[in-house]
Order: sequence, then structure tokens, then C-alpha cells
Amino acid sequence: MRKITTRWGLAAAAVVAATVLLAGCSTATTTGGTTQAVPKVPMLKKLGAGEGQLNLIAWAGYAEDGTNDKTVDWVHPFEQQTGCQVHTTIGNTSDEMVQLMRSGQYDGVSASGDATLRLVYGGDVAPVNTSLVPNYATISDFLKKKSWNSVGGQMYGIPHGWGANLLMYNPSVVSPAPTSWSAVFDKSGPYAGKVTAYDSPIYIADAALYLMKTQPSLGIKDPYALTSKQLAAAVTLLKAQSKNVGEYWSDYTKEVQAFESGTTVIGTTWQVIANLVQSDAKVKVDTVLPSEGATGWSDTWMVSAKAKHPNCMYEWMNWITSPKVNAQVAEWFGEAPAQTLACDQTSDKNFCTTYHALDASYAAQIHYWTTPQKDCVDGSGKSDCTTYTQWVNAWQQIKG
Repeated sequence: MRKITTRWGLAAAAVVAATVLLAGCSTATTTGGTTQAVPKVPMLKKLGAGEGQLNLIAWAGYAEDGTNDKTVDWVHPFEQQTGCQVHTTIGNTSDEMVQLMRSGQYDGVSASGDATLRLVYGGDVAPVNTSLVPNYATISDFLKKKSWNSVGGQMYGIPHGWGANLLMYNPSVVSPAPTSWSAVFDKSGPYAGKVTAYDSPIYIADAALYLMKTQPSLGIKDPYALTSKQLAAAVTLLKAQSKNVGEYWSDYTKEVQAFESGTTVIGTTWQVIANLVQSDAKVKVDTVLPSEGATGWSDTWMVSAKAKHPNCMYEWMNWITSPKVNAQVAEWFGEAPAQTLACDQTSDKNFCTTYHALDASYAAQIHYWTTPQKDCVDGSGKSDCTTYTQWVNAWQQIKG
């Protein structure tokens, strides 16, 4: 097991090309009388010659070139095969990635669901012609044409990897073994000061999911589509929880150290972090996907609306989702690969079982991060939902 670099470094702070293009396409979502237009951005019609360069924004660990570990390098082979020289800027938060993409200086980004729709509706990314990405055909179907990576059936990126936000606990302290998120919300009192939670406005969705299952009278249908009243209920729950939270984390090392030292005994996590704690053998931890389900992430490679090297970007999207490379990324980073054929290429033959990579029923229990918008993302067609900016403001209130 590698020592991963941070996935989301710091907590989310508050706040074209000389190739053949399709005629500018504009998509509008219309449901129940609500219409939200997507800015017209041209889509690549056919693949041309590579432009010799590629400027990426990526999470740490997604574009490894041997700098961190000389045996971990899928960038140089790509450069040799395509002639596209890769320049990568590491994005520490989704907010930072959105701002960098809006500069127009990059060809693409590995965006999480709390950034994707901001980029789509902001006109910062182009619709993706999936027929130009052969490896898209064998991407897991449960990651295609979803609310966080498509609009009106049009894909705005190529799925890369995914994972669930699990509940981790120290079984020598936490007993009986928890099966519900109530262990960190309504019943967190016994572990006061030793509860941990993810440090980001998107964590509000975890509380909303719990309320959706336990307080149906609130009418929550989607944890990312909250009315002002529903958001207020989630904020109330999180404020109550904050009294028992010893530390909010966004850097994985903080959670690893907190569990190993005993200052934390229960809280939200990723499978890779649990694996790291177990591998150090200083303390035993268990994880569970609670009965209410869980939030999670599905990262998507997206093409900039102002890409100067779109052909190289399409070559990259096909390369990074090829079976061997997607397996390498998944194992290095610590997530389920999006490519179904990657499971035959992992060095750990149990890797895909551990990460439930091909388990559609497991994936169905995950509510993947989706950018909250005024036009509700639950498919209801209503336009009375709270925005990401409102979530950022609410998160500041929760943490005080």
C-alpha cells in the first residue's frame, strides 16, 4: 500500500482549437417548467493530429510521471506514444480547480462532482464526443450519463475513478459495531471529542442523506437538492454534531494519525485510509457502508471550452481510462477504477473486490457528489433549491 498524497489537500475554502468542431451545441434541461441553459460550447467532431502539448489540472496522484516514485509513471509512456508533452498543475480543492479552469490556460481537469456542474453551467468545459474515446465503451455503466457528469443525456467528461465515504471506527472502543450514521450524529455523545468529519461544505450532504432516511417528513429526495428549510435542518444536525467532533479532516494524514493515537475513534473515511491505518498495525479499525447508504465521489476528466490542445486531451482521456493505466492509477491513488477491464490488470488481484469496483448494487447505495444548484439536481424540475454558495456560507456557520 502506497503512502498516498492528499486527495483534497486542504479543506474547500469558501469561497478554440484549430480542429474540426461540431456546430456549437446548447443544451437546456426542462422539467416541470424550469429551464436552465448550458452555454453553447463546440464539441470535437473527429480526432485530428496531436498538438504536441497538454496542460492539465489534476488531483495529486492522477498524473504521475515518476517524480514521486520512479516506478510509478504513466505520463512518460503517454508522451512517447502520442507526442503530447504533459504539464500538470495540482489542484488542492475543487474550488481551486474551478478557478484555474476559468483562466482558460488549461486543456482539461480531473473534476469531482462538487465542481463538475459549476464548470458545465459556467461554460468552462465542452461536451465530450465519447465516440472519440474508444475506452469509454467499457467504462462501468453506473458511472455514465449521471447528474454530475452529463446534462440532457450529453456527457461532459469521461469517468475516471470512484469511491464511497465510509464510516470507520475502532472496534475496541466503539461497541456495538455501528450500522448507521446515527453513530456520528444522534448517538455520538459517548464518543464526544473523538468523532471526526470531513472538512468541506459538501459534507452537508452526509447530514442530508441521514435526514432523508430518518426524517422523511422533511421531504428530502436527494442530499444535493435541498430547499432552504431542508438545508437548515442539516445545519442544525451538523451544529449539534460539531460539539462532539474533535477534529475535522481533509488531509488523510490527519485522520490516520488521529486513529492511531486514539484521539479519534469514529468518523467518515475512505477505504484507502482504512487500509493505511491497518497496514501500520498500530490500531485495528473496521469500516462499514451504513444502512442509510453513503455519499461518495466519481471523478471525471473534462475538456476545457478553451482548450488549445483538444486532440491531446482526447488522447489523454482514452489513455488514462485504458485498462492497464486505469488499474495503475486506481491502485496508486486508492479508489475503484472506472474501467471494467482494469480489474484484470491490477497487481493486487483482490483490489477490485476490496473497492467493490464491479459491484453495481454497492455503487447504487452511493450518492455521488453533485454541485448543489438553484435548479434542483433531483430531476424534479423545481428551482427552489439552495446553491453551493449557500452551502459554503452554511459550513462557515457550522464550524463557527
